Amino acid sequence: MSGESGAGLRRDAIGLREVLFQSITAMAPAAAVAASIPSGAAFAGGSLPLAVLIALVACLFTASCVAELARELPAAGSVSTYAAQGLHPVVGFLVGWGYVFVEALVPPLLLLQLGFTTAGTLHQEWSSYPADLWWPWALAGAAVIAAAGYFGVRASARFGTVLGVFEILVFLVFAVWLIVRAGSHNTLSVFGTSHTPDGYQGVSGVFAGSVYTVLAFAGFEAAAPLAEETRDPRRTMHRAVLGAALAIGLFYVLTTYAMTVYFGPERFAGFGASGDASWEGVARASFGLFWVLVFLAVVNSAVANANACANVSTRTAFALARIRVLPGLFAVLHPRYRSPVAGIGVQSAVAVGAVLGLGLGYDPVTAFLLLATVIVTVVIGVYIVVNLACAGYFLRRGREALKPVRHLLLPVLGIAAFVPALLTAAGLPVFDFVTELTAPVSYAGPIVGIWMAAGLVVLVVLMRRHPGRMAETARVHLDEPAPTDSTDPADPGDPAQNGATHR
Repeated sequence: MSGESGAGLRRDAIGLREVLFQSITAMAPAAAVAASIPSGAAFAGGSLPLAVLIALVACLFTASCVAELARELPAAGSVSTYAAQGLHPVVGFLVGWGYVFVEALVPPLLLLQLGFTTAGTLHQEWSSYPADLWWPWALAGAAVIAAAGYFGVRASARFGTVLGVFEILVFLVFAVWLIVRAGSHNTLSVFGTSHTPDGYQGVSGVFAGSVYTVLAFAGFEAAAPLAEETRDPRRTMHRAVLGAALAIGLFYVLTTYAMTVYFGPERFAGFGASGDASWEGVARASFGLFWVLVFLAVVNSAVANANACANVSTRTAFALARIRVLPGLFAVLHPRYRSPVAGIGVQSAVAVGAVLGLGLGYDPVTAFLLLATVIVTVVIGVYIVVNLACAGYFLRRGREALKPVRHLLLPVLGIAAFVPALLTAAGLPVFDFVTELTAPVSYAGPIVGIWMAAGLVVLVVLMRRHPGRMAETARVHLDEPAPTDSTDPADPGDPAQNGATHR
């Protein structure tokens, strides 16, 4: 099927560079370095570089599983298809149902961050600018992301690549600068346990810090939903997913090391996401106007992450609509750009509604924390299921395809790494370093529960009325030609519309 075929997304539109940065920008490296990873400093202190290194190794277990499945099953449904093939189509549907929901919430999450970060910085520089005038910046970001998505995956992916290169270069240059300025204070002791704070001494502090740091890796799988639009997808997806996780993990280790030795390992337990003891604070105090580049990199990271996750949500929704388990509206493609234009419209409406509704109803920071908790809880749950799916898929394929270490041991280790992160994200006080969530952030659990309960209702209806559709969650459209018969065998008289609808 050619790239211009009316049956699906544009084939062979992008290559390794674009899909690599799709995953990289979905991890939001600059925002993670400046805001997410420092949350582990309260527990690991000056040993945070070791905690980040442990988190990198832990995340590579799951990244390996995703990469193996992405090579075998190149599909826009990505994690939904993996779960359907490795476990059961019902599980695949539920994974897709949860994944498309939370990925649709990532753009408003990042637009909120864009708004309050920009407004706060402008107010700090010019007190006449209102600190609470954040929403115009969020809406401007929403317009940019919608435009990038509308013009197709090539424009969107290349836009993300440019943004990703900028934010990484800024923080790499700053990190090298910090290491040089640290001089004789450079030390490999930060990769040991001797700098943990009094309340979390030794290994326990490093472990607690690594659990919080694991959350910064979320998004490494974001290349997978672009498989049907990528050249040589089996090889490219495998390299992109693993490459993004490894490259950005090493980026996290380097930047965290640089700031730790410059700021001082013994003082690092007080390091955070804002104020003097933060990346922007250090840049302001010691490096003149370089703080402007740090600020721009963080803002840039928010836009790039929102753009990448809009790609994920619209492609996942397209895949589920194509097999008619979501409304056919989400499968509508632009006749020229082959972008899921109706899905992009819905995604933009959800983003604007969530930003204004939650941001003005509470405040942008509280709204950010609520959405972040919902997203991380579901995404980590998806990672755990994908680890199981990897083992299940290769066990079904037989001894020749099965590699015990890669397909059995690594999934088990991946699950073990993410279970503590899941409990931490959900605010379940299983460990002494977990803080119990308070309202309205504590509403995240019920929100996830209601959405998944709705998914179960839809599942029951589909199983009773259209049982043939559930098996379609396991279908890899690149491997199988679209059927010419427009009638669902399990649903006589119901138009199949197996190819993507377009106007």
